[in-house]
Amino acid sequence: MRKFEDSYRHKGLRKKLVEVLRQKGITDERVLEAITNIPRHFFLDSAFDEVAYEDRAFPIAQQQTISQPYTVAYQSQLLLVKPYEKILEVGTGSAYQASVLAELGAQVYTIERQKKLFDNNKQFSFLKKYSNIKFFYGDGYEGLPTYAPFDKVLVTAAAPFIPEKLRGQLKIGGQMVIPVGEGKVQRMLRITRKTADKFEEEEFENFSFVPMLGGKNN
Repeated sequence: MRKFEDSYRHKGLRKKLVEVLRQKGITDERVLEAITNIPRHFFLDSAFDEVAYEDRAFPIAQQQTISQPYTVAYQSQLLLVKPYEKILEVGTGSAYQASVLAELGAQVYTIERQKKLFDNNKQFSFLKKYSNIKFFYGDGYEGLPTYAPFDKVLVTAAAPFIPEKLRGQLKIGGQMVIPVGEGKVQRMLRITRKTADKFEEEEFENFSFVPMLGGKNN
C-alpha cells in the first residue's frame, strides 16, 4: 500500500506551479487556491514524484493521462464554478480535475468509462476527504439523466461533436465547457443554455486531449 506524504518541498513546488499558471493567464484566485491545496503527486505513480508539479500531462492507467495543470485551471476558470453548483464531469481519469471542482465547493458527479480507473478511484484513500464527489461507471456520451439537470457540465476528453444528450442535461442558464475537434488539436468551447432549445457558443483557445470514446470498457 502506497504511503502518501505531502512535504514542505511538495507544497513549495505547488506554489511555484501556481506562479507559472498566473504567468500563463490564469486569474481566478479560487482556482489557483484549489490547485495550491491539492497534492498532485498523490494522483501519479511514485516514479513521477520529482516531476509531478511540472506544468505538463503525465500517463496514468489505461492509456489515459492526468491533464496538464494549465488545462485543468483553464477549464475550471471557464466553467465559472460557484459553491454548491451541481456539476457533471465527463471523464474522471485520475480524479484530479474532480478534486479541483470539489475544492471549489461544487457537488461533483463524475463519470468514467474505464472500469479499472473507476475502481482505482473508489479505492484511492485521498478522495475520501471529498464527500461532495460521486463516482459513476458509464458512457460519458449518455451523461447521467437520473441526476439531471446540472448547473454545469465539464468534458475532459476531445469530443468529435457536442453530444446532444449532454446539452439536454444542462439547466436553463447552465454552461458546458468542452474541447471539440477530431484532429490532434481541439477548440475549447463554452456553451450556455439560454432556453429549452437555444444554445450560445463561445470559442476559446486550442488544446490537445485524448479522444472521447463511447460505451464502457471493462
